[in-house]
Amino acid sequence: MTSSAKSAAAPLTFEAFWRWLQDHRNCLLRVGSSDVVLMDNELLHWDFFEEDDGTAVVQAIVGKSLVGEAIIERADILFVQASPDVEQPGSQAWNFELIGGSREENYPLFSFLMTHGMEGAQGHQQLKH
Repeated sequence: MTSSAKSAAAPLTFEAFWRWLQDHRNCLLRVGSSDVVLMDNELLHWDFFEEDDGTAVVQAIVGKSLVGEAIIERADILFVQASPDVEQPGSQAWNFELIGGSREENYPLFSFLMTHGMEGAQGHQQLKH
């Protein structure tokens, strides 16, 4: 077992992750899937909302211009798995993978790279960091 596997958090429901993400939009560094990768930038702001059918939407916006968006079908998400970012060992960054497929054969549909994990959010500021 690797040290990052030991540090992985218990799986979350998509709803719990989505609620938490709303309060940490300025902590998002990257969101990606097989179709799209959106990277944070100091000029960019993130918008999160839900369509009438419950579809979750993440938008990257510069000024009033939409740069890109990720559309998440809630029904496709089995659970969310959080773990320290293996690409930046020693950083506080955490990767949240939205897992789909079946219970027997599952795979990441989306990945959210955050500046911190759920535990590391105490006392952080609402400004970009």
